[in-house]
Amino acid sequence: MLLVGLAAIFVAIVLLLTTVGTITADRQAVSRSLAAVEAIQTAPSSMRSELDRPFGERVLSPGTQRLADLGRRFTPTNQAERIRRKLDLAGSPANWDVDRVIAFKVLGLFAGLVIGLVVGALWSGFVSALALGLAVAVLGWFTPNLVLYQSARNRSDRIRKELPDALDLLTISVEAGLAFDAALSQVARNTIGPLAEEFFRVLQEMQIGLGRTDAMRALGERTDVEELRSFVTAMVQADAFGIPIAKVLRVQASEMRIKRSQRAEEMAQKVPVKILFPLIFCILPSLFIVVLGPAAISIYDSFVAR
Repeated sequence: MLLVGLAAIFVAIVLLLTTVGTITADRQAVSRSLAAVEAIQTAPSSMRSELDRPFGERVLSPGTQRLADLGRRFTPTNQAERIRRKLDLAGSPANWDVDRVIAFKVLGLFAGLVIGLVVGALWSGFVSALALGLAVAVLGWFTPNLVLYQSARNRSDRIRKELPDALDLLTISVEAGLAFDAALSQVARNTIGPLAEEFFRVLQEMQIGLGRTDAMRALGERTDVEELRSFVTAMVQADAFGIPIAKVLRVQASEMRIKRSQRAEEMAQKVPVKILFPLIFCILPSLFIVVLGPAAISIYDSFVAR
């Protein structure tokens, strides 16, 4: 009973101290919050307006701009034009511009250098760590370029696949009596994807006063899809020489369907060559292990038994 009483007294003291500490911490937290609110209210208006801005505008945007300025000092003068061209091929992704890409390149360079040095120092000596750091830094520098290249390639593939169906719909709309601009708007509204976005951009450029020929030429310059450039060239020539657009569209749609079939046949013919190396280095060794493994084990056991 004495031990139980002492334990109960100890537990009561611990609970009492915990309760007092919690109440005191809550009061201190409330006091700090009130002090912070009072400081914000008594602060100058310029400081309050600065604090009201989002975190991205206050911290991320200036940091990105500093990294971009640092990257421009160590990049060639034509690097900005190359990045802008890659952004156009990638469809001008939202919140992506030349400065942000250069900032990401610089950030990837420093982050890769630090990560490579740390990992190399943990696993090997100084020379290996330095080599790994430089290799990862170079990889971090070129990672934004690789991302833009892959985005542009995926977008070009989608445009190439969607173009024959879009031209069929455009041909039907023109032959039904719509003007080319109205037919183009009809196709842009009833389809989705990068090709529809490009058609919308062509319509917007014509609405702000750009001529149809110039808008179509700008469409061809914004992409590296040869089929789309051929379509743009045919439409520009038809507009210049007065050729009926419906006939040109029907010929272009037929050619695009033929090219799509030829491209599918070409990809099918490449499959045996592409599957050769996985077959030799991955499938056949596994097959030999499964088929010959038990026989090898039986032969080994028979020799050991003798």
